[in-house]
Amino acid sequence: MSTWRGRVVALVAGSPLALAFPAPALWWLALVGLVPVLLLARAAGDAREAAVRAWLSGTGFFLAVNAFLVPKVGPFMVPLAMLLAALWLPLGWLAWRLLGAGLPARPLRLGAALMLLPSAFVAGEAIRSWEGLGGPWGLLGASQWNAPPLLGVAAVGGVWAVSLLLVAVNVAAAAALVPGVAPRVRAAATTVAVGLPLLALAWWALRPPPPAAGTVRVGLVQPGIVRQVEPRFQASERLSLGLAAGRPTPAADLVVWGESSVGRDPGANPGDVARLAAVARAVGAPVLANVDAQRGAGGGIYKSALLVAPGGPVGGYDKMRLVPFGEYVPLRPLLGWVTRFTDAADTDRRRGTRLAVLPAGTFTVGPLICFESAFPDLARNLAAAGADLVVVQTADTTFQRSWGPAQHASLAAVRAVEAGRPVVQVAISGVSAAFDARGRRLAWRPTSVRGATVVELPLSRERTPYARGGDWLPVAAALVLAAGALVALGRRRSTAGQGGATLP
Repeated sequence: MSTWRGRVVALVAGSPLALAFPAPALWWLALVGLVPVLLLARAAGDAREAAVRAWLSGTGFFLAVNAFLVPKVGPFMVPLAMLLAALWLPLGWLAWRLLGAGLPARPLRLGAALMLLPSAFVAGEAIRSWEGLGGPWGLLGASQWNAPPLLGVAAVGGVWAVSLLLVAVNVAAAAALVPGVAPRVRAAATTVAVGLPLLALAWWALRPPPPAAGTVRVGLVQPGIVRQVEPRFQASERLSLGLAAGRPTPAADLVVWGESSVGRDPGANPGDVARLAAVARAVGAPVLANVDAQRGAGGGIYKSALLVAPGGPVGGYDKMRLVPFGEYVPLRPLLGWVTRFTDAADTDRRRGTRLAVLPAGTFTVGPLICFESAFPDLARNLAAAGADLVVVQTADTTFQRSWGPAQHASLAAVRAVEAGRPVVQVAISGVSAAFDARGRRLAWRPTSVRGATVVELPLSRERTPYARGGDWLPVAAALVLAAGALVALGRRRSTAGQGGATLP
């Protein structure tokens, strides 16, 4: 295969992996979707070309999985995808070194490949999960949101553990397909490719259920796209009051409105707070609204969760992690010009400083806002702080009729398994969803649905291994890579020394 033909094929080969994510949600594709990428890399003429092929495959993947962003960022999507895909460069280099020509004669390379390639991939995912690089969107492990047996591994090591397992399966499957590989190597690779998913299934099946901790009824209010501030408030207000009609009081234990459902500063508009309290009294439950407004004179624009009980405000939370370019422009003096060509934020939102756990009667709520549901540590830290229920408020009105809303809602399942807590996402215009602590879907309201509904969620106070240990797995992956580099350096020095001894 010529160099340029191989590169074109590599660019295309990375794209189908995006189908493992919503809306197609072909979860099983993540078990084999990297195999063509790995085989193309190992077949390259040298390590540099292998790395380039992996980079191009990553570019194809990021363009496909983030295609819903194109209408907003336009041509800037290409350099962004290329930047993120640079983290796939080590994957190609390692595939060439460890799955290349020496594999049939050196079976130990299979073991090294099964340790180093998944570690390199997870380390890359951890790096790009930094908010400034766009955050942890499209993490491979998140594709298993609708495959509970595989997603269950997230309780041990977070979404990173699921990614690690998936890449290891892909590496093993690729090794089994290498031409001329020794039968024992092929058998070992096949065993790993089949055995790892079975081990995940065993963990899911044999893991004891969380101790019973009662249930909570949550009202999901999804009014649809309403642009004006007052009509948007009225739409959520009307739907919430409709929950109480013909039902015993309380109609729910908590009513949740979507992101930006309140477009005025409550401090300057006490009438809005009084209306929220009236809704809470009618429904018999506190209302978790969401404010997107200028705070006071010169106080800056914040996005905030606001919990209002029948007697008045209980507490709030200011969004901490903002969407790059969507809610602020990084290095605005240098990059502010992009606002002339895209829908990037004209004014930077302000950041909150800490998470909040809010009392909602007999249980506690940990609010997150929109983009924050993509970050594994936030829901985990809310659970550690005592939250019984994690609630994600979002709008998602920008990406209607795309894969974006479904991808976003699916992250709630991943956060639920990681944190060991039920997670609810409520969107202005869908997808609104609810998952129990094991990631089982209890509600799913697509963008076409308007209205309010009540979903019953079993509570859980289980402390998962991931909730206790945190993000230990990316650190372990980095240590594995460092150890591999030291071994390779030691062997190179040893070989150079032996070669030098034979010189006349």
